[in-house]
Amino acid sequence: MADLTNKQRMAIPRHDMLEQDPKERAHNFLEVNLGYTFELAKEEAARCIQCKDPKCIEGCPVNINIPGFIKKIELGEFDEAIKILKLDNTLPAVCGRVCPQEEQCEMVCIVGKKNKPVGIGYLERFISDWERESKGIQVEKVTEKTGKKVAVVGGGPAGLSAAGDLIKMGHNVTVFEALHEIGGVLIYGIPEFRLPKDIVKAEVRALEEQGVKFITNFVVGLTQTIDELLEEFDAVFVGVGAGLPYFMNIPGENLNGVYSANEFLTRVNLMKAYKFPENDTPMFDLEGKTAAIFGGGNTAMDAVRTSMRLGAKRAMIVYRRTEAEMPARIEEIKHAKEEGVEFMLLASPTEFIGDNDGWLREMKLQKMELGEPDDSGRRRPVPIEGAIEIIPIDAAVVAIGNGSNPIINSTTPDLNVNRWGNILVDESTMKTNKKGVFAGGDIVTGGATVILAMGAGRTAAKAIDEYLKNPSSW
Repeated sequence: MADLTNKQRMAIPRHDMLEQDPKERAHNFLEVNLGYTFELAKEEAARCIQCKDPKCIEGCPVNINIPGFIKKIELGEFDEAIKILKLDNTLPAVCGRVCPQEEQCEMVCIVGKKNKPVGIGYLERFISDWERESKGIQVEKVTEKTGKKVAVVGGGPAGLSAAGDLIKMGHNVTVFEALHEIGGVLIYGIPEFRLPKDIVKAEVRALEEQGVKFITNFVVGLTQTIDELLEEFDAVFVGVGAGLPYFMNIPGENLNGVYSANEFLTRVNLMKAYKFPENDTPMFDLEGKTAAIFGGGNTAMDAVRTSMRLGAKRAMIVYRRTEAEMPARIEEIKHAKEEGVEFMLLASPTEFIGDNDGWLREMKLQKMELGEPDDSGRRRPVPIEGAIEIIPIDAAVVAIGNGSNPIINSTTPDLNVNRWGNILVDESTMKTNKKGVFAGGDIVTGGATVILAMGAGRTAAKAIDEYLKNPSSW
């Protein structure tokens, strides 16, 4: 297809990925999207017109050479394609599944001006899966070492991205993770049906083979402080995410059956509650029950689709605005609807009602209408006077966002933070006010996307490398 004209390329329709049937997948934890075949991948790659000024690279937070790896897929040169992709992306199989490409690289795709954009995310997933499944993830070990030591605090997307770049630069890198699995939100937050854990573990193993050292069950701030790490390491990167769940502060939130999304998804993912009774993890039995999830983001979609797979007969999203204001990916909303999730829009809970034994039994909802835009630019939900509804439910999951974990801040009082507890940095370098300490990801921005956290990790790695070469100039 290399000799196609741009007009011919633009005429090729976008290829959707194959998917599990909604009726089947709603009851299993197998991956929903099944990926491209070789033929579909090469045809989709042929849709790229190889722009002279590729906006897609600018739209990517880690600045992948997108036209470069796509051209190699079109030509069938898969080895070269994955090499190009991995120059800038430490976790390509992860990003191909969970990045919001429609808001980033694909949103600015020139082909998308007249037709649907090139399936950049689909192709990223295809080529990374091809490498892993055909010959295993290939790594290049760095032989020239600098002798410098960097501590990475947090084994999530920001930390892994920083570690991947720093190890290539020749530094000795140790990642400290509080939980017993490396991956952060990739492991405990995103469900198996959207991001299989084996894929995350494979990409972590590749980093380990490159020389990154991983230490789990190590809570920085409790096991050791940042200052204590600085006695042993030449620099520290803090990428601990935003793991402190927000609640709605309404009556009844302490009832049995009310979860934060963090707890709910961690129990299901990291503790494998979905394998009950093989894994006897304490989890409220949702078989035949009604579950309500509060929020409109990707985490809410993950929780409600998980509740269906745990056997809920009725699973609903309760959101105080309309679908147009939902921050969740369009694909996640589509998949949720296909699987039978109910959307209860323009509704806000005011109370959870329990029985005499302390178990959740009902929710009281205030019906809303949209008023004037608020600071986010979205129209503010306004209560409709007297419009109250009481609905029986058995489980509630609150997915309205997260804040910064206070452990780092409380044990490193000289580290500057804002009023929400997010670490303040120079955005061009991710440098904090504390010498030798850099930070990135959700602990800086608040809850955001995997790829933005990875971009921050890459920015920090580059700055840390410069810092280690000449610390006195920083």
